[in-house]
Amino acid sequence: MKFSLGPIAVFFIVTAASAQSPAADPGAPVVAAQAPAPAPAPSGPRVALATKAGTITIELAREKAPVTVTNFLKYVDQKRYDGTSFYRALNFTAPTPVGLIQGGVRGRSDKVLPGIAHEPTSKTGLSHIDGAVSMARGAPGTAAGDFFIIIGDLNTLDASDKDTGYAVFGKVVEGMDVVLKILAAKVSATEGLGAMKGQMIIAPIVITTAKRVK
Repeated sequence: MKFSLGPIAVFFIVTAASAQSPAADPGAPVVAAQAPAPAPAPSGPRVALATKAGTITIELAREKAPVTVTNFLKYVDQKRYDGTSFYRALNFTAPTPVGLIQGGVRGRSDKVLPGIAHEPTSKTGLSHIDGAVSMARGAPGTAAGDFFIIIGDLNTLDASDKDTGYAVFGKVVEGMDVVLKILAAKVSATEGLGAMKGQMIIAPIVITTAKRVK
């Protein structure tokens, strides 16, 4: 199914035991030194979306989706998301929650910026899994100021041989309980155009502020 949609201090500690260790026994077996564990992948910038339902914190995948993340941060830094809302909730009937919530500028001329180049999941290596944040769009290259958050697993929205899919650019790291609250919001049976009919939240959840927290 497709949707239109700081410095670091390093301390070296030498213990008394290691300082007083006996000379090596020449007859002891030689044990190869273990390679150091790889450093953890650097985390991207984080953005907190404060809403009337609570705060959702998103970590952005800047290294994998630089174009999309740069665009999203423009909206954040220029306060274009302040006063917008989550206005759509697609909730599939399932034993566990599956669906998405969508928010953003919704085409407002005083908020929207030009569309950006599409970064498909086949290029970024990201996927529409639980907590993924992705760009809403019409045709590829039209994504601008609207985005959606995945609940459950909707990898059918990833790029395939037949479709370029949608552009994942981050993940929710705090506030999935808030996402679920929004998913459960009452929707209108008649509002919405095309594929979004019956998915429009009657009382949209206002995004009071969107700001960097890291």
